Amino acid sequence: MSLALIGVIGLCMFFVLLFLNMPIGIVMALVGLVGFSLIRGWGAGLSVLSVQAFRTASDFNLGVIPLFIAMGFLAMRFGLSSDLFYVMNKWIGHLRGGLAMAATLACAIFGAICGDAVATAAAVGTIALPEMRKYKYKDILSTGILASAGNLGLLIPPSLAFVIYAIVTEQSIGQLFIAGVFPGILLATLFIITIMIWCKINPSLATPSPPATWGERVKSIRYILGSFLLIVLVLGGIYGGVFTPTEAAAIGVFGALLIGLIFKRLTWPAFAGGIKDSAALTGKLFLLIIGAMIFMRFITVSEIPLHLSEVIAALELSRFTILAITLVIYIILGFVVDIIPIVLITAPVLHPVLVGMGYDPIWISVLIVITILMGGITPPVGIVVFALSGVIKDVSMYTIFKGVLPFLISMIVCLAFLIAFPDIVLFLPELMKPG
Repeated sequence: MSLALIGVIGLCMFFVLLFLNMPIGIVMALVGLVGFSLIRGWGAGLSVLSVQAFRTASDFNLGVIPLFIAMGFLAMRFGLSSDLFYVMNKWIGHLRGGLAMAATLACAIFGAICGDAVATAAAVGTIALPEMRKYKYKDILSTGILASAGNLGLLIPPSLAFVIYAIVTEQSIGQLFIAGVFPGILLATLFIITIMIWCKINPSLATPSPPATWGERVKSIRYILGSFLLIVLVLGGIYGGVFTPTEAAAIGVFGALLIGLIFKRLTWPAFAGGIKDSAALTGKLFLLIIGAMIFMRFITVSEIPLHLSEVIAALELSRFTILAITLVIYIILGFVVDIIPIVLITAPVLHPVLVGMGYDPIWISVLIVITILMGGITPPVGIVVFALSGVIKDVSMYTIFKGVLPFLISMIVCLAFLIAFPDIVLFLPELMKPG
């Protein structure tokens, strides 16, 4: 049996076990172990299993993951997401669609603390959705923007997706973080413009809330000063080269604890709950990473990446056509699989192919992350919509899908801007390079 045939059989088994609802980390580790062992022997396979698990768990670079996760969950437990929505509501809630805009801005800012899409959407949505329903916002708008704006947590740094992507493709985590700043701001702006246009066309979607006085608006700012200082400290330190992303994450955790102490929210239940949530998510992610590393060892020895490169070269397509096909594949994968497993499985194979065609690795990384996020809210599957419908049980998936369609168009426009103007992505990372 040829190496490539073993690799193809392994890939087929991977998808079969995945659709049988087995945990994806276990599936990758199991298929990788069996496939590698069939090629190199069971002794070598068991050795890879033990060494890879230890190497992953003790990798200093991966220490950034539990620290940033802890920063996000502690910030959520200390009510920083509620503060952000409260302040944004005071300033723009009186506009038609203002609460949806406030939720978008709150997701964007909290995403710069949290780094996870689901946690960002849940943290802001818990506060924003009841408030929007209070003022008779249609579910199609409120659920649509929450499903879409939650994605900002995986685009605006510190993004867990960028951390994983940087590690598996051996890029700079700091540069990839900073590359997501302008695209994240652009996407949040497009979401707000979409809300304004949609509410202009159909005013019944949202009823304006009573305007706050200027005194109330000014006083509300103190509630987000801590969040802004935390973001500036973490991202500014990385951008300025003052400390590494791992050190920045540790400082971020300390900053979140300090904010909780200052606002008298550092209680034992909040602290313990944040640490428990962080440990649970960290365990899941490290299982995914270990499984993916074993799986990729199998894919590498099966020579599938080599054959894939040969097939692509034989097609004699333009590099832009290949890029377009790759992005479509990522959108389709985003229908049914979460972004972290997709990045872990595919980036080591497809990223070198695209970079070998002359594309900038940082630019490619941002495009791929956005396209996967698009797949997560795209009908008819949309894994993020499935997750949201499980939380908001009184709203049908059909309603949520209708709600995300205008914002999906915004994401397509954002992607088009990034393709047409790569400097939107590359401007800040270029400034970080020595000299």
